[in-house]
Amino acid sequence: MGQMPDSYTVLILPKERSSAKKFSVSRPILVLSGVVLSFLTLFLLYLAYDYINIKRTHAELYRMQTLVKEQQALIDGLITKVDGFSTRLQELKQFDRKIRIMANIEKGKEREQLLGQGGPLREDRRLRDQFKADHKELLSGMNREVDRMAGEATLRETSLSEIVDFFKEQQLIWASTPSRWPVTGWVTSEFGYRASPFTGSRELHTGLDIATRLGREVAAPADGIVVETGYRADLGNFVKIDHGRGFSTQYGHLLKINLKEGTPVKRGRSIGLVGNSGQSTGPHLHYSVFVNGVVVNPRKYLN
Repeated sequence: MGQMPDSYTVLILPKERSSAKKFSVSRPILVLSGVVLSFLTLFLLYLAYDYINIKRTHAELYRMQTLVKEQQALIDGLITKVDGFSTRLQELKQFDRKIRIMANIEKGKEREQLLGQGGPLREDRRLRDQFKADHKELLSGMNREVDRMAGEATLRETSLSEIVDFFKEQQLIWASTPSRWPVTGWVTSEFGYRASPFTGSRELHTGLDIATRLGREVAAPADGIVVETGYRADLGNFVKIDHGRGFSTQYGHLLKINLKEGTPVKRGRSIGLVGNSGQSTGPHLHYSVFVNGVVVNPRKYLN
């Protein structure tokens, strides 16, 4: 192979008519120029690549900052809702216990605790204030608060179900308790011992004699079932109603009986008409109340 030249001649030929220009470049300078040009090219490529990465990173950072702001707004909204739910649950708990006290189904210790409370509710304190030092702790605290509220909601649901059952039972008790007057009128003879209007001897009057006009409707004072109807020499036409829970009532001296045995009745339903049948000195209703088969004073249950 031939030896490489020590220099190179560069010839420049212009378009216009003029003399050509030439100059010589030594081989070391040409090699050095090539190396420098290659280095500059690589450096420029590196700068371009780095610039593109910086722009991409900046765009990603901006996107992440926007996402963080949106998530923070959602977290703030969630915190507000959690606080609101927590406060409402606390209010519901207080309301629950007040109802229990009013219904006399609250224990004494719990009643004292309720009546002795004051100041702001504990749940009114913001979760953000409790866990503001650490975003992760904030989320963890929110999860704990949600779990606590879920447990509290289950307790309130159970408690309210018990209250509903209690009031349903009370409603049944009220409906089956003979607490209203069966007829409008005035009492001419009270429950208790008296002189018989027929013999003058001392006797136990087993009910209230309520005088009123002939033919006035007699209404059931409570829910129940007609267990007996008929005629007796002393009571005349009569009806007996079983109200359950040991209560039963009897209505005597009726002009007419409107119900048959076995008929269910509701409070206020007509069971007959005031009359003067049997041993009676005038139109009136003889009204008796029995508890577990024992006759008692009806006034104990009348409103």
